[in-house]
Amino acid sequence: MGNWVVIAQYDNDTYRTEFVRRGLETKEQALEELRAAVHTYVPSRHVVEQWRQVYRFADQESYLVVIKGRLTKWECTLRIAELTSDTNGSAVAERNGSAMVDRAQVEDGVADDDAAAAADEPQDRIPPGY
Repeated sequence: MGNWVVIAQYDNDTYRTEFVRRGLETKEQALEELRAAVHTYVPSRHVVEQWRQVYRFADQESYLVVIKGRLTKWECTLRIAELTSDTNGSAVAERNGSAMVDRAQVEDGVADDDAAAAADEPQDRIPPGY
């Protein structure tokens, strides 16, 4: 299962995030799904669409979608996101394994001193290309 998702975020009495599409393998797949969703996404709030406006933000990876319904105008942000940490599964750890050191290796003396020091500090996971 992939680590990329397309999400919708909006305020409907409370701030909400909906997953539009999950399990995408690559950023390119996520961007393709995002571009399709801006024209087809319908909120769970059942808006009867009269017209739709789509604004692309400068980062090219998120959009503002404005939908005019019968009585109200509804706005949401559609964007992509990458799963970088998951305490529920090991898929992310395996994918990022080259940048991480297994603590058991450190305790057994298998890893070198630099790797041991790195394992004790918080690890930021910055996607490749940034």
